[in-house]
Amino acid sequence: MAATRRRELMVRWCAWALGVPVVTGAFWLGPPGIAVLAAVVGVIAVAEFGGLLRLGPLDRAVLGAAVVGLVLTAWLAPGEVPRVAAIGALAIAGVPLLSGDAEHGLRRLGAGLLGLVWLGALAGLVTAGAVGLVLFVAVSVADVVAYAAGRRFGGPRLSPLSPAKRWSGTLAGAAAGVLSLAVLSSLSWQTAVAVAIGGPLGDLLESMVKRGARAKDAGHWLPGSGGLLDRIDSLVVALALFLLLS
Repeated sequence: MAATRRRELMVRWCAWALGVPVVTGAFWLGPPGIAVLAAVVGVIAVAEFGGLLRLGPLDRAVLGAAVVGLVLTAWLAPGEVPRVAAIGALAIAGVPLLSGDAEHGLRRLGAGLLGLVWLGALAGLVTAGAVGLVLFVAVSVADVVAYAAGRRFGGPRLSPLSPAKRWSGTLAGAAAGVLSLAVLSSLSWQTAVAVAIGGPLGDLLESMVKRGARAKDAGHWLPGSGGLLDRIDSLVVALALFLLLS
């Protein structure tokens, strides 16, 4: 923040500093606290995701219930997560099918399943435990360094989906994220790959969704970030990649 002197970064990190006690407190309580935190975050993220893709109230409600169900299952019955995921997918598919929506049914189905795969990864916070908090810290550091380094050094764009992001910033951010993992004594090849590759992919995924929706941010209530989905996009994919590799 001091190097860039960007007001946007200062506002963003001041807002998150207020949320740090809540997040760390939830992780300190163990699986019950993490499950409650992940469920609340999931509901808010589903509401923002549904707004971007113009999903109706029933589609959002079923998707939100599926994500919360995955989180609670990861806490109470981890072995049943695949079964609950399948039930959630069937419920999401049933909404447009039973309503007979021939015009927008395919879009609603695709959006709902994408939301389940993407946001359902929040259930991984429960099983990852303290590593989930470490990934959040490392991804956040990588995001800020990537933003600052990309503006400072420029160079080729990372993807047309996000013209402001540069390869120089992405590589610098990855290095900073991996260094953060080392400082926090959580460096392994799985966590390194999750932060260095999963983080940028998550950011590009949300950029694709927002571009398709012709929206700049997922919301307008979180100072410096727009919406909650704008802050957890990288974390969710990094978490999913870490769990997959582990």
